[in-house]
Amino acid sequence: MTKSDYLKYLKKQEVSGKPIVDKIGKLNKFYLPLSEWIYSVYSKDFETKIIGLSGGQGAGKSTITGILKLILKKKYDLNLCVFSIDDFYKTKNDRLIMSKKKHPLFITRGVPGTHDISLLNKTIRKLKQKKFRTVLIPKFDKSKDDRLSKSKWQKIKIKPDIIIFEGWCVGTTHQNNIELKRPLNWIEKKYDKNLKWRKIVNNLIKKRYKNLFNKIDKLVYLKVPHFNYIIKWRWLQEQKMKLTTKSKKTMSKTQVKEFIMFYERLTKHMMKNYSKISDLTIFLDKNHRSKKMLIN
Repeated sequence: MTKSDYLKYLKKQEVSGKPIVDKIGKLNKFYLPLSEWIYSVYSKDFETKIIGLSGGQGAGKSTITGILKLILKKKYDLNLCVFSIDDFYKTKNDRLIMSKKKHPLFITRGVPGTHDISLLNKTIRKLKQKKFRTVLIPKFDKSKDDRLSKSKWQKIKIKPDIIIFEGWCVGTTHQNNIELKRPLNWIEKKYDKNLKWRKIVNNLIKKRYKNLFNKIDKLVYLKVPHFNYIIKWRWLQEQKMKLTTKSKKTMSKTQVKEFIMFYERLTKHMMKNYSKISDLTIFLDKNHRSKKMLIN
C-alpha cells in the first residue's frame, strides 16, 4: 500500500514533460531509510518531535515532506503536521510597515525578519500541548505575495507525533560581522551600502531565530551541488506553478534571478556550514537526484 500510494503521489507531482525517474529506487534507497530514521527519533520516548527540513530554494523540500507524511502515516501509523516557514511570512502590509521603519528591502519576503516569529512560536507551543485543541496554521499565497484569510488556514485536529518544519533558512546560524562587509550581488551593493539591512537580518538570526530553531529536535539538510542550481531549480518551480495554478502572476527568469539575490547570502552560508547545523545531510546531484545520505 505504501508503494502504491507513493507512486500515486509522485504522479500528481509530475509536470508535463518532466517525468520523475527511478521512482522505486528512490523509495527504497532514500525515502524509506529517511522515514525509518525519523521514526527512530520519535520512538526514543514517543513524544512529539520537530524535524526540521532545510535546503536552498527549489531543492525539493515540499515534495519530500509530502512523501514523508504519506510513508510515516501508512507504515508507522504516525500523525504528522507539516508546515513551512514560508507559511508564516508577515502580511504584505506588515512588511510595508517594516520597510518604512527598518529598511526598504524588508518589503520583499524571504530573509529573517519577514516572518511572524511570535505566531510561529505560539503555533508550535499549541501543537505540543498535552490537552490538545484544534490548531490553525496560516497559509501564504506566493502568487499574491500575501497571507490567505483565516478561513483557508490549515486545521490540525489531532495532536501530531511528528511536526515537519521545512524552509530554506530553517536552522541557519548568524554570520560573523566581517562576513557581512563584502556585498554578494547588486541588490546588496546598490540598496544596502551601509550594511543596515544585513546587520538587522544577522542580529535577528542571532537571537529570535536561534531561539526558534533550538526547538527543533533533528534537522535534515538538502545539500545542493552548487548555488547556480538553486537559480535553475527555482525557475523550474516557477514554471510548475504556472502550469498547476490559475494565477498568472508568476516570475520571469530574470525576476527569479533577482529574487534569489535576497536569499543568496544565507543560502551560501548554509551550504558552506551545513555540517555544523545538520543531523542528517542529503547530497543532491546536478540532476536533482539524491546521491547519498550522511548522518552527522
